[in-house]
Amino acid sequence: MGEWKFPNEGCLEKPNKMYYHTMTKKDVEERLKVNDIIIIPVGSTENHGNAGPIGEDTFIVTRIAEMVAAKAGCTIASPLWYGSHPFHHIGQPGTVPLPDDVFSSMIRAIISGYWNTGFRKQIFISMHGQEYIIPSAIQEWGKKYQVPALILFVDLPRVMGQTLMDKEHGGPFDLPFQHADEAETSISLALFPEFCDMENAEDTNVKGFLPPGHVDRGGDIYGYPIPGHCQVGNVGIECITAPQGVLGKATKADPQKAKACIERVCDYLLKLHNDILGVFPVGKLPDSKLISQRSPEEIEALLKGPTKGGKHIYTIAWPS
Repeated sequence: MGEWKFPNEGCLEKPNKMYYHTMTKKDVEERLKVNDIIIIPVGSTENHGNAGPIGEDTFIVTRIAEMVAAKAGCTIASPLWYGSHPFHHIGQPGTVPLPDDVFSSMIRAIISGYWNTGFRKQIFISMHGQEYIIPSAIQEWGKKYQVPALILFVDLPRVMGQTLMDKEHGGPFDLPFQHADEAETSISLALFPEFCDMENAEDTNVKGFLPPGHVDRGGDIYGYPIPGHCQVGNVGIECITAPQGVLGKATKADPQKAKACIERVCDYLLKLHNDILGVFPVGKLPDSKLISQRSPEEIEALLKGPTKGGKHIYTIAWPS
């Protein structure tokens, strides 16, 4: 679909008005007149061994969001640099996990803040293994506020699918996707080689205790009966079994292997953006009568907002 060129220089501190944190109040008001979608990159601060940076999960989602936003004209939220982590990550030096209740509360607070600003079509994206908690945070927000909105979560490995798999399953990689391995390090080399150090790449051979076919691999892309986040005890904690911060063969990484999976996810996110605006043009949202039983008067006041004769979303509840 799209013509995607990478690697690119990151835009987090560029004055090109792509990121929300680089915009003025007037910039935001003008952007909302032409595009009211915001992409929210959710990363983590996590040990990725000696070949990849600690912020690898965040850089993957920001660099992908930047390519999509450059074509779509939408806004990117300031990324979340800290995330939730499954049990087997706990105790790994270099990893800074947030408690699940804190992380979930933060997601709900972010949704509320951007909704109150006018970004009521939000796309969360993540490459890190926290696909078990972002959807629940979104659902909790919906149940509490019950206002017109379109809040979506895109788990990037699910979109990448076969392009993230090993050769045995039709993909480009020698081994199945895990963490800081051949696949993830290839993606990093393709998107931000300036942060990678292949001279010090290491390999490990960490496996689950049960035979293959029960618990899914990284990203839950193989369709095995038990998703990776639906177990405790099938793998050892990484600070003991993989203190290197690597699960797999980082030395096999090659940026060319990652080209297809990056292009696939960029194509999908651009299509999603365009389909959203096709169904709900700027300023339009799902019909409140179909998704909420709040009174029309209350909905109208909330949609107007506090500076235009209405009221802010926190009159319903403070995020918690």
